[in-house]
Amino acid sequence: MGKHHVALILVLAIVGSFAGLTPSAHAEPYELSKHDVTESASISSATISLFGIKLGDSETAAIETLVNGTIAGVTAEQEAAFIFLLDQRKPTGPMAGVRIQDGKVDLIFINNRFTHKTRGIFRNVLNSESPDDIRKLLGKEDSGDENVLGAVLAYDKQGFQVNYLGKDINIEFAQPR
Repeated sequence: MGKHHVALILVLAIVGSFAGLTPSAHAEPYELSKHDVTESASISSATISLFGIKLGDSETAAIETLVNGTIAGVTAEQEAAFIFLLDQRKPTGPMAGVRIQDGKVDLIFINNRFTHKTRGIFRNVLNSESPDDIRKLLGKEDSGDENVLGAVLAYDKQGFQVNYLGKDINIEFAQPR
């Protein structure tokens, strides 16, 4: 029995040492207002957060953090199922926000008014001049539509889509499909 116990410990030690070498199935967390993620493949809506709020968080947490909390330079307004975040310098419209369905956050969005607050790859996406510029940053979309008015680039597996309408760019994060 002693030999089997030693052999089991040895096998577990070897397996454990290889476990650290395998890539993680989950991407690292990405706070839109803090992190400088540059690799589009590492982005998943499941790990995105907006001022600490993630998809699936409760309505209570979203209200407490976004509406009742203090975010420098940001004013929050709650309208129906949405919490809109406005830039206090130019409150012409929402720069970001969340949608709440069935008591949980099911959508996070940012647009080009949020460019000065975001970091990493999405700052570059929000400053893009064309759908092709976006593709250079994020890769080929899973599905979408492009016409004279603009483009919808859907990255379904990663859980986000980019709506490009010339100078207006909106990025929506939902659960991956």
